[in-house]
Amino acid sequence: MKKIIIYTLLLMTGFMLRAQTPEQIYSAQPAVEGWTKPAEYEVFHRDNLYDRINGSAPLFLEFNFEEMTALLLNSKANDDYITIQVYRHATPQDAFGMYASERSSDLSYFDIGIEAQGDNTNMYFVTGSLYIKMWVSGSFGEENQLQEYAAKFSDQLQQSVEYPEMFRVFPDAYKVQRTETYITSSYIGHSFLKNVYAVNYEQEGKQYQMFIIDAKNTDTAREMLNKYYEFTKQPANIEEGFMIIEDRYNVSIPLYWKGRFMMGIMGETPEGMNTEQVLSTYMQDAVKSF
Repeated sequence: MKKIIIYTLLLMTGFMLRAQTPEQIYSAQPAVEGWTKPAEYEVFHRDNLYDRINGSAPLFLEFNFEEMTALLLNSKANDDYITIQVYRHATPQDAFGMYASERSSDLSYFDIGIEAQGDNTNMYFVTGSLYIKMWVSGSFGEENQLQEYAAKFSDQLQQSVEYPEMFRVFPDAYKVQRTETYITSSYIGHSFLKNVYAVNYEQEGKQYQMFIIDAKNTDTAREMLNKYYEFTKQPANIEEGFMIIEDRYNVSIPLYWKGRFMMGIMGETPEGMNTEQVLSTYMQDAVKSF
């Protein structure tokens, strides 16, 4: 009953993922002095996304892309323009995963939407189930104007600005900021490892990654583990709880399985870390929360 009441209140305030259709996205564009809002917009779907972004399309499709709204703002004074592409994905985690896959060490981070990267001529941010990409030519890219425009656009899209809920399960201590990512399939090179949330950590000079696989149900989790054990050629006496996967490509991986979830650690952990205790503790949080 409590969830129903909260959901109703969010709908009444207009906050619940409001801008979803191309028409709503078009209407959410902020007015910019000296620039002309386009009279129309283009819409691309799964069957014709290649027409606009060609080689990048397969990755978007992998992250359950549904629709892209393309907008173009033109300067009233000259030939400058702003290109805007708004990609709508099936879920917020899909949109976030797509954004995270394109993070760049060459760009700065900004407090826009859930997370944003950019500079004076480019801006990329994710909010709710939308991933927005912007490029600007000419003078509009000066004095933080693009960042200000992106922030206003994000506000008017009225999407959720919280990281996907699963990331709340991960420990905060030693977390490397802005390394959250979501992988739809083929985690660490294995096609059967799907729906993976991962975060990087650094502790006592050691770097490692914690990950959670949401298999959606116990049977699918067991099937994933069976395939993993077939790959490693380990004896497949699979029971819920702690295990070590001897992955010949990724060395030993401590893993804890409970119900629909598997939580593991990739990389070099600090001396003295009790991986079974760590995984067991945070796995319980995942099971309780979801």
